[in-house]
Amino acid sequence: MKNFADLTERQVLAVAISAEEEDSRIYMTFAEDLKERYPDSAKLFEEMAEEERGHRHKLLELYQQRFGPNLPPIRREDVKGFLRRRPVWLTKNLPLDTIRKEAETMEFEAERFYIKAAEQAQDVAVRRLLGDLAEAEKGHEKTAVKLTDEILSPDVRKAEDRTRRRVFILQYVQPGLAGLMDGSVSTLAPLFAAAFATHHNWQTFLVGLAASIGAGISMGFAEALSDDGSLTGRGSPWLRGLTCGLMTTIGGLGHTMPYLVPDAWPDAFWIATVIACAVVFFELWAIAYIRARYMDTPFLQAVFQIVLGGAIVLGIGILIGAA
Repeated sequence: MKNFADLTERQVLAVAISAEEEDSRIYMTFAEDLKERYPDSAKLFEEMAEEERGHRHKLLELYQQRFGPNLPPIRREDVKGFLRRRPVWLTKNLPLDTIRKEAETMEFEAERFYIKAAEQAQDVAVRRLLGDLAEAEKGHEKTAVKLTDEILSPDVRKAEDRTRRRVFILQYVQPGLAGLMDGSVSTLAPLFAAAFATHHNWQTFLVGLAASIGAGISMGFAEALSDDGSLTGRGSPWLRGLTCGLMTTIGGLGHTMPYLVPDAWPDAFWIATVIACAVVFFELWAIAYIRARYMDTPFLQAVFQIVLGGAIVLGIGILIGAA
């Protein structure tokens, strides 16, 4: 890799041309990705991509006047100090705020590049153009604010906020809630059956641990393989699967951990069981609240579905274990 100070004016212009072309493509990728979710923000990035193309055109004209038609094969990745751009395939389905922060970083880096390049340039025309482009990049933030005010009206912002909330629910809350419900409810029967069959805390803990991890792996793969997100907009299947799997495991471990109470303690089994039942009570009410808060389920209906259902599963586990 080259140090920036070692670049010739020809190489500086070539890097600038390559950078403007790449930034324009990145902005258009943002616009295409946002078009269905946030159409008005997509227009913002289309405007910014058009500006980058205009900068590239000016740089190309100056380069051809000074050095001819052939560009040296050098890009900003070949120069020390540049931040590496996120690969295009990693920009899909990013949250809107993340995309805007990415754009701010790109603009700041471009401004610093043109300032340093202008300071180093000896040719008057090159120095003038690079200085102008530095000012243009510095004004990008103001342009973005202006375009945001023009394009993103309060009604549009409200619509985008609703879309952002829906995407958050689809990508994180829904798979996480499904995992938490499965982990909290499906492990109740085997855990309490083992507890009342053995009256042995350590053995009960091992059963609960195995049930929790097994359920987490199963639910994680089931969620990841059920939907690739291309049509539903639910985001990365592996991220959803990881969320679902972790929440499933956590849901099962919540009422498993009390059985780490040492068997040597007096009334160890009953201490652990009482604590586990209290944990179950709070788990089920928390799930009912989350369903009511994010899934638009009436609270009483959520309580009936989750708390009553969990209580039945808990009772069945106890009956089987005590038989």
